[in-house]
Amino acid sequence: MRIPIIAGNWKMNKTTSEAVSLVESLKGLLANVKGRTVVVCPPFTALYALGAVIKDTNILLGAQNVFGEERGAWTGEISPLMLKELGCSYVLIGHSERRKYFGETDEGVNVKMKLSLTHNLIPIVCVGEREDEREKGETSEVVTRQVKAAFEELDSAMIKEVVIAY
Repeated sequence: MRIPIIAGNWKMNKTTSEAVSLVESLKGLLANVKGRTVVVCPPFTALYALGAVIKDTNILLGAQNVFGEERGAWTGEISPLMLKELGCSYVLIGHSERRKYFGETDEGVNVKMKLSLTHNLIPIVCVGEREDEREKGETSEVVTRQVKAAFEELDSAMIKEVVIAY
């Protein structure tokens, strides 16, 4: 059986100093948590500082997004290589806000998942219906489509690593 995961996506909240302060207080609260994986996904600007703060704790670092290329002229993007160097173990992929506001597609989610797994980042693939899809009773179809697309061309060893968040 898989170990339950508790992951917090901080979105665009907390400056680096605020993030450090929060994680310092979480360290004590979470020190004795057993049988759970705890992941914090702060803004990109706080990843480096938090990597040092969580060292030798049971808190793992996750990123809120990753780009589907290792390198290149992609202004404002971050690669899996960069995330690994910052100490990330997990990465959110396909969050509803990325899909809605940045046009992220099921195919793009799949590309990001494969590249992340190649670099030993554990994807937390986000799936879910929009409000209008829920109102039309399309939840099952939408989530099924998203999961199938996300897992396309992944072998069983890769699939075993992926976390699904709904």
